[in-house]
Amino acid sequence: MSFSDLPEHIQMPALRGMQPIPIKKGDTPLVLLRDVFALAEETVAVPAPIFAVIQQINGTRTAEEIANATKAPPDQLIELLEKLDSVGLLWGPTSKKLEEEKLADLRSIGYFPAKASATLGEDGDACKAAIQKWFDETEDPEIEESVKGIVAPHLDYSRGWPNYASAYYAWQTTEKPDRVVILGTNHFGNGDGVVLSTLGFDTPMGTVSIDNDVVRSLETKLGSGVSVDELDHIAEHSIELHLPWIQYCFGDVPIVAALIPSPLVEMIEDDDERTTTDAFVSALNETLAEVGGTTYFVSSADLSHVGPQFGEPRPVDDQRKFDVERHDREMMAKYMENDPDQFIEAMKWNNNATRWCSIGNMSAILKLANPSDIELIDYRQASDERGAVLVSSCAMMLS
Repeated sequence: MSFSDLPEHIQMPALRGMQPIPIKKGDTPLVLLRDVFALAEETVAVPAPIFAVIQQINGTRTAEEIANATKAPPDQLIELLEKLDSVGLLWGPTSKKLEEEKLADLRSIGYFPAKASATLGEDGDACKAAIQKWFDETEDPEIEESVKGIVAPHLDYSRGWPNYASAYYAWQTTEKPDRVVILGTNHFGNGDGVVLSTLGFDTPMGTVSIDNDVVRSLETKLGSGVSVDELDHIAEHSIELHLPWIQYCFGDVPIVAALIPSPLVEMIEDDDERTTTDAFVSALNETLAEVGGTTYFVSSADLSHVGPQFGEPRPVDDQRKFDVERHDREMMAKYMENDPDQFIEAMKWNNNATRWCSIGNMSAILKLANPSDIELIDYRQASDERGAVLVSSCAMMLS
């Protein structure tokens, strides 16, 4: 087969989002191409040198141009492209069909299966015991006002639990709301607008349902674009990690779950097929006024991401930790002025120097919860011994 005989999407191939994971088969180093959406049961692992070729598959050059540039044998490159396509790792009709099948399967069961939350415990009792232990080790923040919303991390539990526990502490004894709105960050998905979930989420503590009245109203007001990239939720952890804490505090309460894009990144194309954060916030405020009841809000937010793991040239040392904390506290102080637009402008001004990943949902929650006061409860930095990575997070209460 020649390049001209290939389908159009393979002639000009573009790789879908995936995570390269170094592995070994015997003594041979390989790179596992992990599809974050797990569209196909089959996975692909390639020799490390071949991964250099795969990195050229970005939609800007034809397959023939890639072969010429990398000196890859044409027949072998075609075989590689066809294999990538068969498991949904290339943009095109094959991946679209696999996405449709995956979403149909999810809709048939009605929820996203537990992934990130499963690390908390093997069953509900184990999860409750872990959360109770962390609450027992956390100092009471002694908040006198009613807490309408929180800012808490989406770090893994082993590193993030102090801020989870600090943020949720006051809600242990709070009356159950009618719903909880959780705003997350779209780390791996395709959508560059707001991505609303119409499906529930499973955790070891049971299935969390969505607030159907609110979600259907949002779809009516905003159109299908608000949930067109719903499959993004299957690869995302920022919503799911909060669910056991909500289940512990409130039991069975419905949620509204949405991934909020960064306000520092323009939409690729403003084609009215995606939903802007401003449009979503306006529609949600209107809907909540219509349905009534009590709504609480969660901003699932990590702060700085620094170190070689995030592309920085030098390991994280004590001076870097000090500088990051100083920057974080300056930006948190700006946030606590309770002006979302000024907060975004401050982040734009410093070009988000330490890679805060949740500016979008942090600013959106201010426009939804409309707090009279914002209080910083805790701030933490999680880093490794080698200085390869540092991620900071906080616990804030909006009252």
